[in-house]
Amino acid sequence: MRDLLANIKSPEDLKGISEEEVAYLAADIREFLINNVSKTGGHLASNLGVVELTLAMHSVFNTPKDRIVWDVGHQAYVHKILTGRKNLFYTLRKHKGLSGFPKRSESEHDCFETGHSSTSISAGLGIAKARDIKGENYSVISVIGDGALTGGMAFEALDHAGHTNTDFIVILNDNEMSISQNVGGLSKYLNRMRTAPKYFKVKDDVEYILNKIPAVGKAMYKTAGKAKDSIKYFLVQGVIFEELGFTYLGPVNGHDIKELKIVLERAKNIRGPVLIHAKTKKGKGYKYAEKNPDKFHGIGPFNIENGKLIKKESKNPSYSSIFGNTLVGLAAEDPNIVGITAAMPSGTGFNEFAATYPKRFFDVGIAEQHAVTFAAGLASNGLKPVFAVYSTFLQRGYDQVLHDVCLQNLPVIFAIDRSGLVGNDGETHHGVFDLSFLMHIPNIRVMAPKDGYELSQMLKYAVNVQGPVAIRYPRGASEDFTTISNNYNIKGEKAEVLLKGKDLCLIALGKMVKTAYVVAKKLSEKNIHCTVINARFAKPLDENTIITECRDIKNIITLEDNIINGGFGNQILALLNERGLGHKNIKILGLPDRFIEHGDTEELMKCYDLDVDGVIEHVNEMIFK
Repeated sequence: MRDLLANIKSPEDLKGISEEEVAYLAADIREFLINNVSKTGGHLASNLGVVELTLAMHSVFNTPKDRIVWDVGHQAYVHKILTGRKNLFYTLRKHKGLSGFPKRSESEHDCFETGHSSTSISAGLGIAKARDIKGENYSVISVIGDGALTGGMAFEALDHAGHTNTDFIVILNDNEMSISQNVGGLSKYLNRMRTAPKYFKVKDDVEYILNKIPAVGKAMYKTAGKAKDSIKYFLVQGVIFEELGFTYLGPVNGHDIKELKIVLERAKNIRGPVLIHAKTKKGKGYKYAEKNPDKFHGIGPFNIENGKLIKKESKNPSYSSIFGNTLVGLAAEDPNIVGITAAMPSGTGFNEFAATYPKRFFDVGIAEQHAVTFAAGLASNGLKPVFAVYSTFLQRGYDQVLHDVCLQNLPVIFAIDRSGLVGNDGETHHGVFDLSFLMHIPNIRVMAPKDGYELSQMLKYAVNVQGPVAIRYPRGASEDFTTISNNYNIKGEKAEVLLKGKDLCLIALGKMVKTAYVVAKKLSEKNIHCTVINARFAKPLDENTIITECRDIKNIITLEDNIINGGFGNQILALLNERGLGHKNIKILGLPDRFIEHGDTEELMKCYDLDVDGVIEHVNEMIFK
């Protein structure tokens, strides 16, 4: 057998391959994915699940003329392999290398950039309508997972697409998973549909027979709507997609390329919106990913032989686990504490809480907007909801945070995981905007811990606050300042002075406190003595401590892992100006007004002068200029 994958330079190379060869090609692609992702890390399970589906799409359609929009986009690796980027996979998710998501600047075959879920139907419909207005002729295909379909935006788009009656294909990639196991009514509905394929055969048989009857057959078929609907409702409970105006095709075996190609060809020739329901298996072809698809959803470099991570785990627990363990303890003392996640119980550290207090834990699916207002409803009736969510995903619930929680001053706690730079997932996943979009909202308190113990103390404080609280903390292993700091009293909303010096004041928040502390220690060796303030609260600022410590120091630097615009440093600058200290030599260090590219977190911190050496360079410029 020839080396099929080596000869695939573009989707055109698929056109002349036999069905037998395509099966070998699918196996080659899986082997390629496993080998490469084991070295670079990435989203493995989802990509293993769409190998045949991607091959079938690129066999039937012709990108870049035809447009494929991938929901979330982390399952587009096979698409990238088939569209000329196979030889760049050693750079996957590395700084200045291949993105882990569709990227328009990377290839003409990537027609739309996606990184958050539930967006592909809206984007695809927009592309299709633009095509119609411009009088062009090509197919538009949006691929969406059953987990992403729980997002309200997907339903809004489905409703609109059915109303417009535009030629448009939606492929529902149904693997019964988002990151964790899917939940909710839609998941149950899809499960019923998987077990009720009889309707589609009956429908096709009735249509075929009636259309064969001369003269009257077509009229009979046209007027048999009520009878057809009776069959439909009898055999399939719900058929929500057809009620929304879609022609429904499926369920189809998402790993049978021949069957997939037949259905895709059929969909091309149907007028109006079509939904293809493809049943796939997440992690297919690699036993460890099949057994633990959530673990292999997004994974670092691993050993192929045993599926274990290569990178040694830190001796310090992760911030996520500290959050989860602390909340379990608090909930034992307070029956009003409840937990909420948006389809990420494992990623946010909620597993133990969910097991211990199942009636007080709510997984709402991929629906951050609903999660926030649901939390507001719980809080309005006397409970203490804690919504644990990645920073980048909280952006989707901004309006609800503002209007439904903060406007009513409700005691909802936002545990904001993955704040700051998160590394290789890049622009769509960095949590570098939360300080800027939260601090200007009235009533909310915004905190960031310097280490794991301070996070636990902040949670203990937050569950007793009469109003909204946000606690932001980074991805990965926690820091430990307990041998350096003996002041963890959060109740007074006070900042902490870790070091005192006369030459420079470093005011840092959250993760950046460690950087500030190390910088101060290194500078002391050069006889430059620093005051280091752990701000703790971005809002409200501990104005008295900050002003007191800055009054007699000429040089002031603020540090944050957030964009500078509207961020922590700007709050400090405004305070200093208000108190008549604006004449000081002040520098704000943070991230610039741009979307930050993907790459290793430490490498990105160095690129933007937020590592120890970068901060020291700024100090030298400030003091010795």
